[in-house]
Amino acid sequence: MKRKNTLLLAGLLCVMGTLSTSAAWAVSPQSSVAWGERWKQLPPTPAPVAALKPAYASVNGIQLYYATAGEGTPVVLLHGGLANSDYWGQQVAALAKHHQVIVVDSRGHGRSTRDDRPYSYDLMSDDVVALLDHLNIKKADIVGWSDGGIIGIDLAIRHPTRVKRIFSFAPNTKTSGVKPDTEKNPVFASYIERAGNEYRALSKTPDQYAAFVDQISHMWATQPNWSDDDLKKINTPIVIVDGDHDEAIVREHLEYIASTIPNAGLLILPNTSHFAFIQAPKEFNEAILNFIDSN
Repeated sequence: MKRKNTLLLAGLLCVMGTLSTSAAWAVSPQSSVAWGERWKQLPPTPAPVAALKPAYASVNGIQLYYATAGEGTPVVLLHGGLANSDYWGQQVAALAKHHQVIVVDSRGHGRSTRDDRPYSYDLMSDDVVALLDHLNIKKADIVGWSDGGIIGIDLAIRHPTRVKRIFSFAPNTKTSGVKPDTEKNPVFASYIERAGNEYRALSKTPDQYAAFVDQISHMWATQPNWSDDDLKKINTPIVIVDGDHDEAIVREHLEYIASTIPNAGLLILPNTSHFAFIQAPKEFNEAILNFIDSN
């Protein structure tokens, strides 16, 4: 039966909307991560996962890096802006036990190339669809963080037949959903510095970081900018997720997204930030699996 509820489970605030799957789910209170003030920390980027099989796909005029592990129904992991797929290292092993996991470096990020076309979320979601075509995958679950979460929503709007469920962590659907001066937050500033170093270490164009940032910044200045009607057209099961100390995304904006998309859920992970997947990986992984494995 469809319902809306508010669940407080052992200190984990989980504000759930009505899910199309009609399944109640939550995250267990156990965690191997010490609580402390973990949202103030930026743990190291996970090391590359040895089990992943790397490859490139020639799609949409670029060389798109991806890697796969495990068997089962496919799950695509989409990282945030300026990052790369290594950030999903602590999710791969957990998901690959029962799923085919596909990590992707978005165009221009990590090991993937870019072209001269202006960045847009539509273009990056088309890259994902082209990769699914390359892999002969008709439909996949999407787990996205920040820009990856926005790409997930874009897929639900523009390519609904290609996505099964969307786990969208720390997205915004309007530019007003981003806090001003995010880059001045100490944790986020550390991330930006790290992202530049990682770009130079991984990219096929290591001396073009400034040009890459300039390109993608033009997108961030005006996108995304979806209307209420755009969001109301989504009928893919989706949960909007974030940490309760996100440095970048306005909490009320997340609540707006979840209340506007029909039957969406809202999950807030405690004592975490925009980087919950490396701050509290056990809880984060449980949330993903409970959602994508629900009936």
